[in-house]
Amino acid sequence: MITAIVFVNAEVSRIPDVAREIAGLAGVSEVYSVTGELDLIALVRVSSIDDVAAVVADHLNKVPGVTRTQTHIAFRAYSAHDLEAAFSLGAE
Repeated sequence: MITAIVFVNAEVSRIPDVAREIAGLAGVSEVYSVTGELDLIALVRVSSIDDVAAVVADHLNKVPGVTRTQTHIAFRAYSAHDLEAAFSLGAE
């Protein structure tokens, strides 16, 4: 499984509509509205790099109101549970 984190900028008046449409795309697991320089962050979870390209380039970028995207591929995932286990190594 490949996870891509996609930063999305959108036309301000269309942010809720853009978020809903992106959330409905196959391969998109979550969409967050955020503060700061970005408008949305979308998590894409697919089985191959080619699938990331298909979701982002062929669909997400073409959602009306999307003005810019930046895609980051995750190569490791760390959860709070993983970090607790790592810091408790050797502790009794």
